[in-house]
Amino acid sequence: MSSLANSISFDAGMMWVELLDGRRLGVPLAYFPRLLNATPEARMSYTISGGGKGLHWDALDEDISVEGLLQGVGDRTSAPHRSAA
Repeated sequence: MSSLANSISFDAGMMWVELLDGRRLGVPLAYFPRLLNATPEARMSYTISGGGKGLHWDALDEDISVEGLLQGVGDRTSAPHRSAA
């Protein structure tokens, strides 16, 4: 069963995703630099897409899947972390 987003809110360092099943998922904004660096107004200009499966910010060019959030996946567009040799 996939979880679907109902709404989103933000505080100083977190994005809070309210799911239709009643859960509230907190995600550090540091996982998503575009959201971290955006104005509060830009953060709140989102669309819930795919019937609740995705979160989209047109002006920020940001797309996040709810399933990815539940799996702990952050921004995949940033440079990968260097592994220790």
